[in-house]
Amino acid sequence: MSKIVYEIVEHDGGWAYRADGVYSETFPSHDAAKAAATRVAREQLAPGVTRGIVWEDANGRWHQEIADGDDRPVTEVKG
Repeated sequence: MSKIVYEIVEHDGGWAYRADGVYSETFPSHDAAKAAATRVAREQLAPGVTRGIVWEDANGRWHQEIADGDDRPVTEVKG
């Protein structure tokens, strides 16, 4: 099982969450970034349907793959 860690960090004049080297949009406060990261982390735990997904890696490359709706990662929010 994989693990995703969302880290709250200062970014681009505000706050963001970062996972695997990729930043979220910028939020005006630490609390707002943490609330967004917590929401996203919770959404990662919800089972879904098997479907195609597109995601960007830390090097800015996009990938397409099939995601099993029952294969959910462990999530954590730091900061």
